[in-house]
Amino acid sequence: MPARGRYSETFIRAHVERLPFPCEELWGGFFPYYGPDGRPLVPLPLRAFGRVLASGLGFDRRRLEARYLARFLGSRGYAVVLAEYGPTGVETAASCRQAAVPLVIHFHGYDAYSREVLDRYGPAYPQAFQAAAAVIAVSRDMVEQLARLGAPRSRIHYLPYGVDPLLFSGAEPGDAPPLFIAVGRFVDKKAPLSTLEAFVGMLQRVPTARLVMVGDGDLLEPARRFVASRGVEHAVEFPGAVTPVEVARLMRGARAFVQHSVTTDYGDSEGLPLAVLEAQASGLPVVATRHAGIKDVVVEGETGLLVGEHDVDAMAGAMEDLARAPGIAARMGAAGRERIIAHFTVDHNISCLAAVLTKAAAAGNSPERR
Repeated sequence: MPARGRYSETFIRAHVERLPFPCEELWGGFFPYYGPDGRPLVPLPLRAFGRVLASGLGFDRRRLEARYLARFLGSRGYAVVLAEYGPTGVETAASCRQAAVPLVIHFHGYDAYSREVLDRYGPAYPQAFQAAAAVIAVSRDMVEQLARLGAPRSRIHYLPYGVDPLLFSGAEPGDAPPLFIAVGRFVDKKAPLSTLEAFVGMLQRVPTARLVMVGDGDLLEPARRFVASRGVEHAVEFPGAVTPVEVARLMRGARAFVQHSVTTDYGDSEGLPLAVLEAQASGLPVVATRHAGIKDVVVEGETGLLVGEHDVDAMAGAMEDLARAPGIAARMGAAGRERIIAHFTVDHNISCLAAVLTKAAAAGNSPERR
């Protein structure tokens, strides 16, 4: 994986902690890659030497790192490598091939859509797909995108995220005040300013409504300034990034969940927003956009209300509908929780992922997959 300990990547933490066989984390990226003990796989003197050769003689230092990573993989006796994110799959494909360890590449969102990522790694994706035993997509839109990027359809597995329905439970939207909750990073593709604009529009008609926006990111301060400029500080709260336990607590007191995800000007897109699943598991209806994996999990008119991307007025109207109709919110919330329990639990997700990894390990690093 590219990094360790990001609060928003609970799905990766679930992979490490819940898969039914021993797992070890390798993280970082080329120069250096870190092993389970936190130490770089390439010794410091060799890393320094590689940098000198790269700057002075044009030596491809990635070849040195790939050899050390391949040696490490072989020495640990790994049955399969799960590469979290497409670029990680590109960077580890050669090492897995050298070590004869099967590779599974798990895409999550930006790695399949962001033009910056595709400009850098997209040309290498087809080769990584050929080296991989399986490629995982978290939404049906992503399945099509990976096929366009060169992944053989026979190797693409549609595997949406799952959540813990025991932790995320207990919401009673029919009895709750008109409190809306949003959970996610304050970044372009989650369009927090559009969520705020919709809420402010609705607030003029439902002055008792309130909004809690959980998370942090580059757009948090612009969001605070927007709220101040509209004079609605009394109605909007920004608690920052909080633990999943606290998110679950906040959701229990809400009327509905809201998120205005969009495709950015630079092509970035959601995979499947985990908070949408958490909200539905809690028993909340969802107000969101018809975007990426949201369409896979929110049944329009049954478990939530969906609007077009950038249609702030429609989102304001949908929020108003639920603010004025607690009975409808309760009915949608109950239907959403039932759907999560049937199709999107973390146990189901981990069971399916384990099956993909087990099949890849059993097949080995056969030449026909290269």
